[in-house]
Amino acid sequence: MSDEVQPGFVRVRLDLSYDGSEFSGWAKQAGGRRTVQGEIEDALRTVTRAGGTTYELTVAGRTDAGVHARGQVAHVDLPESVWREHHEKLLKRLAGRLSRDVRVWALREAPSGFNARFSAVWRRYAYRVTDNPGGVDPLLRNHVLWHDWPLDVDAMNEAARRLLGEHDFAAYCKRREGATTIRTLQELSLVRGEDGIITATVRADAFCHNMVRSLIGALLFVGDGHRDADWPGKVLGAGVRDSAVHVVRPHGLTLEEVGYPADELLAARNKEARNKRTLPGAPGAGCC
Repeated sequence: MSDEVQPGFVRVRLDLSYDGSEFSGWAKQAGGRRTVQGEIEDALRTVTRAGGTTYELTVAGRTDAGVHARGQVAHVDLPESVWREHHEKLLKRLAGRLSRDVRVWALREAPSGFNARFSAVWRRYAYRVTDNPGGVDPLLRNHVLWHDWPLDVDAMNEAARRLLGEHDFAAYCKRREGATTIRTLQELSLVRGEDGIITATVRADAFCHNMVRSLIGALLFVGDGHRDADWPGKVLGAGVRDSAVHVVRPHGLTLEEVGYPADELLAARNKEARNKRTLPGAPGAGCC
């Protein structure tokens, strides 16, 4: 599938962050719901004086309602004339137009072959939870989940190690018609900070819907002693949704960073990421 920028246009990379508390997710929705994509596209249309034209954003990873982002990446194709006219002041104008819960930090012409979604080689999320008997610091209430049972971080890490690698994560994903649930989980680890907050780092080449929040839900059951460390791996191996796996609330989740290869590898990664994967030995799996 070609991803060439149309003649007369420039592909622009945006680095951005947002507090997802008051957004109905990233993607534009019918019915006038407030979304991150809609907010930025509206601001772009206004500051570039585009009239009725909307310059549509492509994002590295769509986030659900209530999920935050510190290191989100998107791209937009702008007419060369618009980019030439506005690029020097575009960042400051967007800052003046956007609401305070979403910021664009950088705008620059993207290298050849760049696609914010398909060129990415990994996405890194953090999920934050506390088991403090008194609850969550009120200043952090929109970013940290309260779990009202003591958590054993060592047991959670033992369970997490058994989930690493390439697997079919159907048991931890909300299925979407025609979409694969095969992913490579590169990192899943948890650390308790001096403030008592436990931060789970979750990194993969890509994520399917609800995957991170389902994995955390399973690990919390191990951490509080309701399940043993083998259980999340057994759920994974069964390949079907387990009603005991809870999708934890979204507010503890933040997209922290998106990784890309060197510029000369962007186009190849873009093409590779569009291929639907199968596991070795699975029906339809092949060498090429």
